[in-house]
Amino acid sequence: MSFDTIYKGSTIVTHNKTYISDIAVKDGKIVKIGNLFEEEASQIIDLTNLHLLPGVIDTQVHFREPGLEYKEDLNSGTKGAVLGGITGVFEMPNTNPATTNEEALREKLRRAEGRLFCDYAFYAGGTEENYRELPELENIPGCCGVKVFMGLSVGSLLVTDESDLNNIVSSINNRASFHCEDQDLLEERIEFQIAGNINSHEVWRNDEQCFKATKRIVNIARKNKKNIHILHVSTGQEIEFLSKNKDVASVEITPQHLTLNAPDCYDNLGSYAQMNPPIRDLSHQKKLWEGVNNGTADIIGSDHAPHTIEEKENEYPNSPSGMPGVQTLVPIMLNHVNNGKLKLERFVELTSYNPSELFKIKEKGKIAIGYDADFTIVDMNKERVITNDWIASKCGWTPYNNMKVKGWPIMTIIRDNIVMKDDIIFDPLGEPMSFVR
Repeated sequence: MSFDTIYKGSTIVTHNKTYISDIAVKDGKIVKIGNLFEEEASQIIDLTNLHLLPGVIDTQVHFREPGLEYKEDLNSGTKGAVLGGITGVFEMPNTNPATTNEEALREKLRRAEGRLFCDYAFYAGGTEENYRELPELENIPGCCGVKVFMGLSVGSLLVTDESDLNNIVSSINNRASFHCEDQDLLEERIEFQIAGNINSHEVWRNDEQCFKATKRIVNIARKNKKNIHILHVSTGQEIEFLSKNKDVASVEITPQHLTLNAPDCYDNLGSYAQMNPPIRDLSHQKKLWEGVNNGTADIIGSDHAPHTIEEKENEYPNSPSGMPGVQTLVPIMLNHVNNGKLKLERFVELTSYNPSELFKIKEKGKIAIGYDADFTIVDMNKERVITNDWIASKCGWTPYNNMKVKGWPIMTIIRDNIVMKDDIIFDPLGEPMSFVR
């Protein structure tokens, strides 16, 4: 058998094994793994001294299209993704119009054709009005599932009533994702939001309102015997609670909650550190890291949510919440690996294997025969400084500007196509991801 490509000599990292081997690919699929010294292929790519990871999937990005393309669009967002070693993304529904019906979902899929640099899937937004449509929406090819906002963030999507949440959870069949902040407590605590004082953001949106929302939705899911996914967990209380409820809820944590901490981030970055739920102090960050390393956390997702510099420069609270992150997820987390905060195999589990397993992505997230040849190639010894001018997002900034990191994505490969090599981006070849339903 003649192969299309043989990737030679890399250190292959899976969620439970690290080994040096070759990989042969035919028609975009992995067909052989082992010593392929005597095999022939149309091209041989030497990856000696580099690590080959199953393609990293970012399960939480906001690419702002349609309606807010001046901040980001599907093309620019995925350009940043592949520059950062990301091979697939789940895009969020709080666009304008929101992705809450079949027409809006199919319009996003139409817009994506031929324009995205990585593979993709779109969330459908759950509302109090559309719960009857959700079983059909979540099974449309290219839909990764249902997303629900329990606390108002950016956009108009919000579900707060107990019966409405129950209607949504009881209706869906696949794992649904939840932004857990309690709207009632946010409204009650509005006095703690102090104009001109960015440090008041995490006081207003405190840990208890997140914990209350998370407990509430886990109880609803348990009652309905459904699986849910808790996005951007930010508090120690949630980690402890969710560690005892893994049969119902999976857990996602962002790189920024693991890297930045209050009050330093607000003192140094001002409103550029503003996001929902907020960056919290070191006591919470310590618990998040415990969750990463004890198995409570399931996924690392960026919550890429860009806003322009002009918007971020507005005085708090007129500054919007959110920061870019899809392009920096891999280098930031590889730096943590090099600093001994987690193992590289665990990183693969959190960003490739678990997204595939939990959301039932077809033939992605693993180095295995029959799977897509999606690879994130990294140089664990490469040191580099993250800068604003490297960022492909239309927002043009990163909270990690001038941060020196060790560990860098040098090649992004999707279905055996090199889409990024040494910061050079090639043609947009992204396709919708498929799911086992």
